[in-house]
Amino acid sequence: MTELTEQTRRLISCSSLVLVASVDAEGNCDVSPRGGPAGFVAVLDARTVAIPDATGNKRLDSLQNVIATGRAGLLFVIPGRTTTLRVNGRAGVSTRPELLSQLTAVGKPPASALVLGIEEVYPHCPKALLRGGAWKPEQWLPADAQPTSAEVTLAQLRMPALTIADIEQVEADSLKYRYE
Repeated sequence: MTELTEQTRRLISCSSLVLVASVDAEGNCDVSPRGGPAGFVAVLDARTVAIPDATGNKRLDSLQNVIATGRAGLLFVIPGRTTTLRVNGRAGVSTRPELLSQLTAVGKPPASALVLGIEEVYPHCPKALLRGGAWKPEQWLPADAQPTSAEVTLAQLRMPALTIADIEQVEADSLKYRYE
């Protein structure tokens, strides 16, 4: 399909997580999650959606890629459900106040929004989520089976004076002060 149906609009309104795929001018790929309350992605019309850019880690990879190439792909996910929706098309970044004022699902207008003009939309096969046990806590690994995000960050930064406790504090502050 090249536009949203009533059913695909309903799927988007139930989604609290969307993965944004983009590519830069050199062909380097990026996938970045965006989250908010169910329905945080606005359906502007049958061929256009807008994703508010909420405060996060202050990396702008997806937005820079969209500016460079004008393309993006979206995968809408509904926690606890296996139905996902893929949406691909032309993309841009908007700072128009009249648009941003409509995107207040997180409590305030964002500084910008990724706007996607739909070229193709279709449900994606649920088998990967089923095989991966994504929604089955009894199949999840224990938390200590993986390195923490602070451990991964520390290993990548290679800064001897920095400790895991320092990074954990920065992460805690980030969640506390940037979640709004």
